[in-house]
Amino acid sequence: MATLAVYSSQKEKVGDIEVSDAVFGVEPKIGLLHEVVKWQLAKRRSGTASTKTRAEVSGGGRKPWRQKGTGRARVGSIRSPLWRHGGVAHGPKPRDYSYSLPKKVRRLALKMVLSDKVASERIYVLNDFGIDEIKTKRMADLLRLFGCPKAVVVTLDKDEKLALSARNIPGVKVLAEKGVNVYDLLKYEYLLIEEKAVQALDERLR
Repeated sequence: MATLAVYSSQKEKVGDIEVSDAVFGVEPKIGLLHEVVKWQLAKRRSGTASTKTRAEVSGGGRKPWRQKGTGRARVGSIRSPLWRHGGVAHGPKPRDYSYSLPKKVRRLALKMVLSDKVASERIYVLNDFGIDEIKTKRMADLLRLFGCPKAVVVTLDKDEKLALSARNIPGVKVLAEKGVNVYDLLKYEYLLIEEKAVQALDERLR
């Protein structure tokens, strides 16, 4: 069992919390993390790019000129992909870029990235964030106090006041415990997490 220090919003140590090595003590594997990040980004792609084929653009119903005798190249439609205002050949169409990835792989990757935060001492466990009103300055002061210019802030449940306080601060993202993911933990250098959220993650991933 590993032990993490628990701080107040004033960065005063108020206790310790024990976490499982099976969740917070896993050796990271770059290849596996890369695979999960690729999967996440593929899921986020909108896949709405679309072009019209020669059958979908307007016009082109009549053959522009007769097949032989004009001295010009034969052509059947003014909407050929070779022509200006013609259709697009092999262009993109709406599609789904997502694919499946085993749940065990996704869980293991999350354990790895949490373990890396612990090993590199880039995780701070707080018993309370001390933000009871929407105040950007208070959130900025909290991040400055803990020395976290780029951070993921994780709470047990969705915290609207905390999220709105951090919304205009660049390099900061607020997530509920159930929304913790590999991509965001790798993207942001530090992790500020509520004590109850640590316990919930430990129980869920163990």
